[in-house]
Amino acid sequence: MRPAQPDWSFNKKMAATTTRQRIDANTLNLKEQVVSINRVTKVVKGGKNLSFSALVVVGDPGAKIVGFGTGKAKEVPAAIKKGIEAAKKNLRKVHVLSTTILHPVLGQFGSGMVLLKPAPEGTGVIAGGPVRAVIQAVGIPNVLTKSIGSHNPHNVVKATIAALEQLRDKNEVAELRGIDPGRLRG
Repeated sequence: MRPAQPDWSFNKKMAATTTRQRIDANTLNLKEQVVSINRVTKVVKGGKNLSFSALVVVGDPGAKIVGFGTGKAKEVPAAIKKGIEAAKKNLRKVHVLSTTILHPVLGQFGSGMVLLKPAPEGTGVIAGGPVRAVIQAVGIPNVLTKSIGSHNPHNVVKATIAALEQLRDKNEVAELRGIDPGRLRG
């Protein structure tokens, strides 16, 4: 006798994700920051091909929007320009308070994890390189962070953005629970 087939009709991961609308980069006051530049060598028949890859974070602190992108080219400025263009196509809106984040979150990508915690007024941004670039691009003035696991800048940036995407607005949570936003604490 074979065991019963599992019911795959309701996929929990698919229910949690929502479709994102593309954000128009031309209407925003974006500032870009280069997180890392790598020199990449490819060995070919005639010798070595040298190129550069750049990881770039762009964001509008006023609109609380952030994005990241990678570019690869034979020259560093061209790689940075390609990274900025890729980041502009990958913008996300982040739900934050005026001075800090709403609640502690743990973002994960690959083996890199980033913990973000709310901080009182006057604390500043307590963060290392790649996390600091993302937090400053979003425009959060007070936050505590801890990078856990991988220190690869690509994984850390993606984990930070994953953490920021987990932040929920009070009205959004109330709508999910089907209650009045006034009944929620905090």
